[in-house]
Amino acid sequence: MIYQKRIGLNIMVIDATFWVAVSFIIFILGLIYLKIPKKINTTLNNMIFDIKNEINESEKLRSESKILLDNAQTKLDHAKVETKKFQDQAKKDSENLILEMNEKFHKSMEIKKNLAQTKILQMKNQAIKDIKNTSVKIAIDSVKKILSTSVDQSKLDNLFDKNLEESKGLLKKINS
Repeated sequence: MIYQKRIGLNIMVIDATFWVAVSFIIFILGLIYLKIPKKINTTLNNMIFDIKNEINESEKLRSESKILLDNAQTKLDHAKVETKKFQDQAKKDSENLILEMNEKFHKSMEIKKNLAQTKILQMKNQAIKDIKNTSVKIAIDSVKKILSTSVDQSKLDNLFDKNLEESKGLLKKINS
């Protein structure tokens, strides 16, 4: 502080720092008079309340989202289980169908094989009969020629009758 002497009194010279301090005090008193700190406090409290409400709502949304996510995950897991069941059932059905079709195919082939064997046996028997009948006819014709070319007619007639009876006996045995 700077002191100057005037007429015997010490007067302190007021400098700029003093005036800044005085204006600061007046400013603070003006703020208090106008109730600015209370208004600021009310505004800050309102902001804090709004932020708390937003946080609470965010927590509520988060919990709802968690519930929805859990429900969706449960449904997804259930769908996977159902899909697995359907796949397993389809696999079993296809395997059963394959086995059934295979069995039907083998039965059909067995029936066709039996029919073919029966036809072959019938054809064989018919061929044997035809060969026997033809052989008998050829034998009879041969005997007739041999007998007709022989010298003695009476011997030929006896031989012919005898051979004819033998041939008839053989034919009866073959046909029975």
